[in-house]
Amino acid sequence: MSIKSFDDINEIHIDVLREIANIGSGNAASALSRMLAQPVEIAIPDIRIRGFNEACEVLGGPEAIMVGVLLTLAKSLSGMIMFLLPVDVVCDLVNILTGSNIKRQSDIDEMGFSAIREVANIMSGSFVGAISDMTNMPIDISPPEYTLDMLGSIMSVPSIYYAKISDTLLLIENELEIAGNKTRASVMMLPDIPSLEKLMGSLGIEV
Repeated sequence: MSIKSFDDINEIHIDVLREIANIGSGNAASALSRMLAQPVEIAIPDIRIRGFNEACEVLGGPEAIMVGVLLTLAKSLSGMIMFLLPVDVVCDLVNILTGSNIKRQSDIDEMGFSAIREVANIMSGSFVGAISDMTNMPIDISPPEYTLDMLGSIMSVPSIYYAKISDTLLLIENELEIAGNKTRASVMMLPDIPSLEKLMGSLGIEV
């Protein structure tokens, strides 16, 4: 049976996507650990198909302040990937990287934003690079675009872009431990349906 919408994704597909997410997130965590020169541990991610509004509520509600990192996929796969980090985690990362002691997002200066951009570049490249290696498919990514805003505003970009394709997404929730502190980070994967079929086919899964 071919995948015509996200409703056709079954448990086998979810298991495959969970493994892809596990490898991609692990690669990103390793890259972040090297960048911070601090241990970064990651649990097996939880991956679910959710509607945009449901995902927003699960992640803390539309008014939650987060950093969103958006990149588009090209070449073998088409779609979007968005990384979401709570603002307190971002403040901790900036403090580690710049030696600052910021407590809230309003304290982040240009040096801090530069550090955030570097984290975005490294994590997104490592995540997608792991998927490319696993599937043996070349995947190009756009330069990551990041924003610090309310979650509702951040999610409006992919929801508008995908309005005619699907009202659901693949939400990957990761539990991270950075230098002994546990936190959560999330990844939203929005491949188009042909790319989803191609992804499964590259791993020998019939669709």
